[in-house]
Amino acid sequence: MKGFFKVTDLKQVLELVTVFPRCRTEILPLDQVLGRILAEDITAPHNLPEFPRSTMDGFALQASSTFGASEGSPAFLTVKHTVAMGAAPVFFIGPGEACRISTGGMLPAGSDSVVMIEHTEALDDTTIECYRSVAPGQHVLEAGEDFPKNGGLLQKGQPLRSQDIGLLAAFGYQTLRVYARPVVGILSTGDEVVAIDQTPSPGQIRDINSFTLAGQVADGGGIPVPFGIVQDDRDALYEKCRQALDCTDMLLISGGSSVGTRDYTIEILSELPASSILVHGVSIRPGKPTILARAQNKAVWGLPGHVTSAMVVFTVVVRPFLEYIAGREPGATKQLKIPARLDRNVSSAQGRTDFIRVRLLRKSDGIWAEPVLGKSGLINTMVRADGLIEVDRDTEGCDKDTIVEVIPL
Repeated sequence: MKGFFKVTDLKQVLELVTVFPRCRTEILPLDQVLGRILAEDITAPHNLPEFPRSTMDGFALQASSTFGASEGSPAFLTVKHTVAMGAAPVFFIGPGEACRISTGGMLPAGSDSVVMIEHTEALDDTTIECYRSVAPGQHVLEAGEDFPKNGGLLQKGQPLRSQDIGLLAAFGYQTLRVYARPVVGILSTGDEVVAIDQTPSPGQIRDINSFTLAGQVADGGGIPVPFGIVQDDRDALYEKCRQALDCTDMLLISGGSSVGTRDYTIEILSELPASSILVHGVSIRPGKPTILARAQNKAVWGLPGHVTSAMVVFTVVVRPFLEYIAGREPGATKQLKIPARLDRNVSSAQGRTDFIRVRLLRKSDGIWAEPVLGKSGLINTMVRADGLIEVDRDTEGCDKDTIVEVIPL
């Protein structure tokens, strides 16, 4: 069995993301694009709003007609007409005149502001007193004030949120071009791994990784496709990988990435059609024996068999690649991190980037990060953890009370 290639720095591994192509694009109805990645820049085809509109119930008028008005010296205004909702007014408002208007109504020509109904009092059907002066543009949305015609609305590569879909609906978009969700194959390996509906014999374990990785793939925007369990049989593993690559955009293989007489992953990945090994070993803990290969122009990952290691590697290494082929721009793949104060010293060996599982605690003086210690084979450390903190490869750890940034899990 071959040993490790030269261990690659995490930053260099992440720079390989652009080696892989994006997924295809597709056109979907607007009500089906939530969470999808936009595949084109969108500009405003017209002003929003398209006309000046009131933001209050009250009276549309010329602001100058109210200058100096107060409770002791109100302005007297002649009421002409009422703006009908959904209709364009055809009359003109001159000095000393006003018209009734509801929230959302279109301002008539000549008017430039709205006085709230609470600041007026009707003297008769055609006259009101105004007790508050207003400035030009007050209580009014001008045409194009929300978004001007030809202005940028949304950018290619951003995930679509509910508010983004609402914006597109305001402009009448019925369909949208988005990136297809990446299909990600998941394959577990090892004689010791059995299906979850089986009772493990001594020395065997149930297949956990297929389920944890599937959840992480779905959370990252992909479509997980399980390919079952392959025992330590070289030919069977090769054939299963070849089959998976024919119908997926990325392949995850858990187990078989470390040096061992029965681990065939690195050899098989080297022999797949149009393949090359890009990374065999990453300078992180946990997850050092991670493999990244390119086969048929798709990313194939050899992940550690230990559940915690595999999940950490997915979070910090694999997910940026998944999000990239899903259409996100590299800068948009960074997760928001939660600042917290470390509640104990954490040691780390120089030369590798450590990812420490932590639990977040809210105390009277802020949010604290409590390290969750345990071996890489213990899933309870992930169950108890709220996130990860990164300890740089050039440091020997973090001191208690240090402010750290927590990557949410």
